[in-house]
Amino acid sequence: MSFIQSLNAAWSRTQSLLCVGLDPEPSKFPGALNGRADAIFEFCKTIADATAPYASSFKPQIAYFAAHRAEDQLEALIAHIHEKHPGIPVILDAKRGDIGSTAEQYAKEAFERYKADAVTVNPYMGFDSIEPYLAHEGKGVIVLCRTSNPGGSDLQFLTTSDGQPLYQVVAKLAATKWNDQGQLGLVVGATFPKEIEAVRGIVGNMPLLIPGIGAQGGDVEATVRAGRTANGAGMLINSSRAIIYAGKGDDYADAAAVAAKKTRDTINAYR
Repeated sequence: MSFIQSLNAAWSRTQSLLCVGLDPEPSKFPGALNGRADAIFEFCKTIADATAPYASSFKPQIAYFAAHRAEDQLEALIAHIHEKHPGIPVILDAKRGDIGSTAEQYAKEAFERYKADAVTVNPYMGFDSIEPYLAHEGKGVIVLCRTSNPGGSDLQFLTTSDGQPLYQVVAKLAATKWNDQGQLGLVVGATFPKEIEAVRGIVGNMPLLIPGIGAQGGDVEATVRAGRTANGAGMLINSSRAIIYAGKGDDYADAAAVAAKKTRDTINAYR
């Protein structure tokens, strides 16, 4: 089953648009994990198991693993999710962007080493930096378009000679020339609901990965109304810190489950 097929199936089966971001920071872990060599894996595995009933995707951020030399724990985590929660896609948040020959290696890393279902990429170098990912049949490629960080406007709002902002140019290319495999999605931040609406109008039913709710302050109602498709889906609405660090003590898994359920239900209220 391709990434898009599995994503559509997960949206329907779980009745959830929630994507749980897995950004492990050991300094924030509960005391019971102190000193464990596998603390990052154990923390993320426990969070994934607790929140899986309320999520339609997971998104581990590779930097949080690599910075602690825990790439092997990332491999184990994705394998665990595939085994224990089959049908929930895993998006490797890596934001890779390099020339074609290097992109080939990044694609192997994401899809062959880590066995991710999709990966985030940066389109700044153009289609030849994206194309190698599409050689992996059925895998998803999620392209940065309108990001949730304040500095995203430095480049993404620059206009072409005909007045189009750059992020809309990216959206049009992703929806047409670049999407010959039908496996592309776009990243559009929840902090910019007007831009979400503009992108949705350009790309039709293409999936949108939407970070920025929770700790970053994006408005859930505005996000859902701007980005939903006609059938009330089409979005992977990501929340990371607000869920995985909802609890400070050894009950962190239960607290994460409560936060995930609350977030899912809030999203569904506006679908």
